[in-house]
Formats: sequence, structure tokens, C-alpha cells
Amino acid sequence: MSPTHVGLIWAEAAGGVIGDGNSIPWHVPEDMAHFKAITQGHPVVMGRKTWDSLPPRFRPLPGRRNIVVTRDPDWHADGAETASSVDGALALIDDDTAWVMGGGEIYRAAMPFATELQVTRIDLEIDGDTVAPTIPENWTAVTGEWMTSRVDGIRFRWEQYGKAYQTS
Repeated sequence: MSPTHVGLIWAEAAGGVIGDGNSIPWHVPEDMAHFKAITQGHPVVMGRKTWDSLPPRFRPLPGRRNIVVTRDPDWHADGAETASSVDGALALIDDDTAWVMGGGEIYRAAMPFATELQVTRIDLEIDGDTVAPTIPENWTAVTGEWMTSRVDGIRFRWEQYGKAYQTS
């Protein structure tokens, strides 16, 4: 069985940057709380590099079933299940909702399955080696107001995307 609701969740700076050197190049605690509130209680799907980037004290992410997509059939980690592909990971899930949390390759592979996107816009010009997937034109956004993080004063806003269906 696969979930009926597949959400992709990420934060991106200008130019679509979502990471650099296997880490997130900013710290916005409000967005981390937002991520936790959305994904808590639901399975999360991530690539092995994303798993490795999590601080050890947060592996596995508590309160969520952690499924790691890896090409290495011998890879394993305590608290994680493995799959060799995104569709294989989704097939393991018997929950109605699942969240895909990166990285870049995993987002691109998951986009055809997505029913919702939760994107945090980070108001920074920053270099990075990993970028967000392109959001297809048939998605529409509900955009929140710009806010300022209590740490470092970084401006950010949340955007929720859904597919726009054409009626005849």
C-alpha cells in the first residue's frame, strides 16, 4: 500500500539553494519547528546523504517512521528502514500521509508522486551545491507573510503548494 498524500518539504534560499556540503547553510529555528509540526506522526522518506547530515542525536527523527533511500543494499542504521528507490520507499508505507525530506535527487524522483509541497523561502543570497527541484507550472501557492527569525534576523516565509486542476 502507498500513501494517498505525499508531501515534499524543504527550505530554499535564492537560486533554489537547499544545501551546501551536506548541511543546511542557515539556521532558522522557527522553520525547524514548522518542519517538526508538519511531519510529526508520519513516515519520512530521505536519501542516505540527508540521513547522514542529521545530527546523531536526531537519528532517527523521533515520532516518525524513517525510511532511507540508498543504492547500497548493505547499508543499515538503527531506527531506519531502507528502500532502493523513492517508489519502493512509498510502497512500504501503510499510512495515508508521507513526507519526503530530501535531498535534491530524492525530491526530483518524488515530484511525480507529490500531492503537496511545503516550501520555506529563506531570504538569503548564498552559495550551495544542492538545489530544490523545479516546481511544475501546474502547481499553485498560498504564500504567507515574510517573518524575521529570532536568531540571526533571517527573513523567511512559508508557502504551501497544491496542484491546480484544469476543468473543462
